[in-house]
Amino acid sequence: MTFSKSFGYAVSGILYVALHTSRERNIQLGEIARTLNAPRYFLAKVMEKIVKEGYLDSAKGHSGGFSINQKTLDTTLMSVAVLTGELNDMFSCILRFQSCNNKKPCPLHHTVEPLRTEWNNFLTTTQFKHLIDGRSKILLNNIS
Repeated sequence: MTFSKSFGYAVSGILYVALHTSRERNIQLGEIARTLNAPRYFLAKVMEKIVKEGYLDSAKGHSGGFSINQKTLDTTLMSVAVLTGELNDMFSCILRFQSCNNKKPCPLHHTVEPLRTEWNNFLTTTQFKHLIDGRSKILLNNIS
């Protein structure tokens, strides 16, 4: 399963902010865009959705930018997947057949269905705190 750029930028953006934020410093959009090598305008739209859902905080002005809040680390990957529209493709037929289900399966349906269930469980149970916990140095190197 492949995820969209929106999902990738959302997860990477939240991780970047979570790993770099401090009480004295908010993380600005330009810094995130440069580090992730993401188009600034596109990333701004993604980050706007994240803030609107309350997964991150944002402040305007000279010392503005993004910061984590109580909800950030408890947010699941599924929440971000829903926000970025991943579920539309996740449960559709892998071969793009219009009517593919247990009664009328495509040739790959029964092979893919257990994998889809595993992905769903992973996304539902994995929170950002699980991704960061004990791995912040590795993540910092990989994100930067």
